[in-house]
Amino acid sequence: MVNEFVYCPRLFHFEWVQGRFATSDDVEEGRYVHRVVDEPGSDLPDPADDLERFAGRTSRSFWLTSTDLGVTAKIDIVEVTADGTVIPVDYKKGSPDKHGRAWPSDEIQSVLQALLLREAGYHVVKAEIWYAETRHRVEIPIDGTRLDDTRRLLHRLWQTAAQDQPPPPLDNSPKCPRCSLVGLCLPDETNALRIRDRKPGRTRGIMAADPDSRPVYVMEQGTTAGARGNRLEIFQQSDKLASYRMIDVLQLCVYGNVTITPQAMRELFARDIPVCWFSYGGWFTGMAEGLPSKHVELRRSQYTATPDTLLAAAGRMIEGKIKNSRTLLRRNSRTTPGDAVDQLARLATTAATPTGYPSLLGHEGTAARIYFSHLTGMLADDTPIDTATFDLNGRARRPPPDPVNALLSFTYALLVKDLTTTLTTIGLDPYYGVFHRPRYGRPALALDLAEEFRPLIADSTVIQLINNGEVRPSHFTRRAGGCQLDRDGRRAVITAYERRMNHEIKHPVFGYRVNYRRALDVQSRILAAHLTGELPEYTPFTTR
Repeated sequence: MVNEFVYCPRLFHFEWVQGRFATSDDVEEGRYVHRVVDEPGSDLPDPADDLERFAGRTSRSFWLTSTDLGVTAKIDIVEVTADGTVIPVDYKKGSPDKHGRAWPSDEIQSVLQALLLREAGYHVVKAEIWYAETRHRVEIPIDGTRLDDTRRLLHRLWQTAAQDQPPPPLDNSPKCPRCSLVGLCLPDETNALRIRDRKPGRTRGIMAADPDSRPVYVMEQGTTAGARGNRLEIFQQSDKLASYRMIDVLQLCVYGNVTITPQAMRELFARDIPVCWFSYGGWFTGMAEGLPSKHVELRRSQYTATPDTLLAAAGRMIEGKIKNSRTLLRRNSRTTPGDAVDQLARLATTAATPTGYPSLLGHEGTAARIYFSHLTGMLADDTPIDTATFDLNGRARRPPPDPVNALLSFTYALLVKDLTTTLTTIGLDPYYGVFHRPRYGRPALALDLAEEFRPLIADSTVIQLINNGEVRPSHFTRRAGGCQLDRDGRRAVITAYERRMNHEIKHPVFGYRVNYRRALDVQSRILAAHLTGELPEYTPFTTR
């Protein structure tokens, strides 16, 4: 952690204070390099012994702790020399700097190891760092200046650790792109939103725009999801229907009567993979995950946010929803939507600065009525799907009375599921919202963030499904006044929804390419930064 503090105080605060970790290729490579020194071997002689008799002895994975310094360390290697001194040797995966010197964060770590050995009674005059890339050691002399600098550094470290808020992110630093926590920290994004005079579109695309893992959907009734080795396997009786590498699974989503074995649940929880349950008809009914996020400060900030803060964030979310609805109408309407575009523009402006929740609810409800009254104008005339009934029913649910409402309800449930898992992973409570009031069993915050993404993801998916002929009348069943998708229809919708989530766009604020799944994550983290006071306001995701 001292190494991380020297590299970036914000990174240290995230990992040490907030307990937030993420792996990367560099982290995994470092673990691989370390495998040769992670197994303890050979005890280090007592400092009171005649150490010259133990010359050449090497001790691996040697633990030392200093209560005075407040530091504990596992030293990779401790070597005893012929003159009775000891040398701590630290293994690093990379290479020295261009001058052949150790990096400052690596050097301070070695100095601390030497300091711990000295406090334990050993005589230390130098430390060494072995870099795997160049396969040679860099020597670090242990002198008074280095020791004094180290003690002052520890004082600053503990001051940082005592703060509730993390330090600000580095500004345009070359350290950020390869940091394992860059996707959690969002350094350029945070700076762009905090520093208002920064030119837009100058944010570096340093994040992975497309996550490697994907959701797995299981809809075949009577199937069983199990874990075998490092794979998730789907069985029906003795027949294997599908098999996925665990590292490729983002979520496990099951519909209806699907069994998950205890072994699979343990393996999914160990890998922080949530399990999402849906009813047979597609209602999102629950979610299971491993231990909750350790980011307690974030949840505390969420629960104690002032009413004005919550109302302002809710207003910006509804502003984003109305703007995106207006954009979708302008892009896809086959007929001129009359005054609807102008009305939505005025409503978006007034929603951005609400005077209270009643007025904000009024603006949102009016905008929704205007938008849904023109929804079928974005659908093809020659589609075999019954769209005229939607104009009679309007937006209706529980149960949806027509095919268009059934498609909207199903895609909205998928969107809320993705936002619920995203918010939970970040550390926010998805059930405590800023616009939707808390109610038993309702993921209010997920519904809040879904507002601005409904037109861009869910509604766009429905429009594509109908206009491209991907859903047919045979995909719907009607009973007791309701309309719902059958198994083949759900598969068609999920395929189109995931295709939409993987669609890349230019981020409207930061200017880099990002897919919609990653955009959900970025917006959730922007909201988290606003609730903790790191960002002055919430900025919604809107497209032109």
